[in-house]
Amino acid sequence: MLHRILSNDMPRSRWLAGILLILVLALVFTPFIFPGVKALNTAAKIVIFIVLVSSFDLLLGYTGIVSFAHTMFFGIGAYGIAIASTISGPHWSSLALGLVAALVLSFFLALLIGLFSLRVRAIFFAMITLAVASAFQTLAAQLHDITGGEDGLNFSVPALLSPATEFLDTPFLGVTLDGRLLCFYALLLIGALLFLLMLRIVNSPFGAVLQAIRENEFRAEALGYRVVVFRTASSVLSALFACVAGAMLAVWLRYNGPATSLSFEVMMDVLLIVVMGGLGTLYGAIVGACVFLVAQSYLQDVLRLASEAVSGWPLLSALLSPDRWLLWLGVLFVLSVYYFPAGVVGRLRRSSS
Repeated sequence: MLHRILSNDMPRSRWLAGILLILVLALVFTPFIFPGVKALNTAAKIVIFIVLVSSFDLLLGYTGIVSFAHTMFFGIGAYGIAIASTISGPHWSSLALGLVAALVLSFFLALLIGLFSLRVRAIFFAMITLAVASAFQTLAAQLHDITGGEDGLNFSVPALLSPATEFLDTPFLGVTLDGRLLCFYALLLIGALLFLLMLRIVNSPFGAVLQAIRENEFRAEALGYRVVVFRTASSVLSALFACVAGAMLAVWLRYNGPATSLSFEVMMDVLLIVVMGGLGTLYGAIVGACVFLVAQSYLQDVLRLASEAVSGWPLLSALLSPDRWLLWLGVLFVLSVYYFPAGVVGRLRRSSS
């Protein structure tokens, strides 16, 4: 049964299976194991980034396409929800309308980019996508009447997903059962379904063709596969999944702005996560997102404790200052790449074979 759910793409490593099980259970029970707003926000962001990074891995890891426009579709999804909710109010129909409009726009933009650009070589395609993404971010920042400009848009969600809605008068196991908690588990369920769908895609005959194109597109073309069609289809699918991830982010934050979903920093985070987890694995998105986002959220707290513990050594205390958390995050990334050149998932799978 598990083989069918995972599309016969098992972890193939006891260590990896154990790690994935621990991470998934930690996400499911985060509200009860790690109480507090920060832990819940981190867990929700991990779920959203698992979908986003998996969609990018579908493009880069399985098809071999380097695109810097991925966060553009992420931003389109977020803006679709934000604009529709701002105009129509906190209704379920607003969420549905915003998501459908964002998906349609993402479909046509991805199709256009694919048809016009995928015939060129990798570096030129990467530069084209970077230019398109930069232009879209600038456009979003300037259309103040529609997107809120640099300030972004604050909006309300349906009352059922609002923290003001409480389902029980007393906490359950120390946790208040409110709309915020329902929103988290709704995102968790949607994220799991999207991940399993992507797992199904990459393990289908279509996914096999994508991997053949990644390995040798000339041979795939010689075998009769229309490479441009398959690469374009991969780009469109990847864009649609990224769009849904952006919508999930907007619903959770109840806000969206250019820096939140369209910035190049988000694209860099996605690249770092997919490299840390392992290209062409999908499971790497789970491991990479958990490690990276937990480090991003809590590294400053850990460094603060470490700095206070060694306060008697001024030089070491200064080196461990919370203000230098980006330095240590970079060190963590360098070490992960050095010891896991194929990503954590790739290394664990190779060591078990």
